[in-house]
Amino acid sequence: MLPISYTNLNSSRITRDGTASSASRYRRLIPEYFRRIFHYPQMDIEYTFWIMFYLCFNPSRVYRVTSWHKQTKNQWARDDPAFAVILVFFMAIASMSYAITFHFLSFLNVIKVMFWAVFVDFITVGLLIATIGWWVTNKFLRVSVHNHSVDQSVEWLYAFDIHCNSFFPLFVILYVVQFFLLPILLSNSLFAAILSNTLYIIGFSYYYYVTFLGYNALPFLQHTVVFLYPIGILFALYIVSVVMGKNLTVSIMNFYFGFQL
Repeated sequence: MLPISYTNLNSSRITRDGTASSASRYRRLIPEYFRRIFHYPQMDIEYTFWIMFYLCFNPSRVYRVTSWHKQTKNQWARDDPAFAVILVFFMAIASMSYAITFHFLSFLNVIKVMFWAVFVDFITVGLLIATIGWWVTNKFLRVSVHNHSVDQSVEWLYAFDIHCNSFFPLFVILYVVQFFLLPILLSNSLFAAILSNTLYIIGFSYYYYVTFLGYNALPFLQHTVVFLYPIGILFALYIVSVVMGKNLTVSIMNFYFGFQL
């Protein structure tokens, strides 16, 4: 006799008129990833902090476990939203700290800064980047399938996982480290401009490097080195910005808070 999960049995119960129950329809319409956002006990917080730690110090180790997801869950992407939820929380705290520092003390201004950081910088831009990466890899970088081979493709949620992983070190550098260096960075010296621009090129270069590692971990993709090409463009822009004496920290703070030297 096969083992039966009564939870699954109840969730897929069919009504007398032949339609699925509301619980079953709910599970089909809302993927497990999004359902677990509202169930904190189901999130693996300890594993999430493990990922965050190694993304900063040894990101290649994080992607060694992607094959484990495929073997145990039959998907490359994480089914636990804890990473994204915790990162959103960290970004909300960081953006609120910036708002207080630049005297954006009204409730509306604080909410505006938090909204822009979380829903524009991280989520909206992330959705766009994940979609482009998902499309490019499936369209151009997949290895052709041979006979008796299983056709595999990049899951969109895995592409979004890569964005989240890549964004965390960038967050640490450009939200946290930059915050504590503001007294130095917000000056009119060449040293401040060089230090500021160096932080930005390190942060964004690390973003593209972790992105490369994420796609390179998939055995059915080829030529994933293309995800490292933007680093060359960043380096050229870095040289130009230093020569022109452009301070990116001042420019970004001016955009968000109207800061002027």
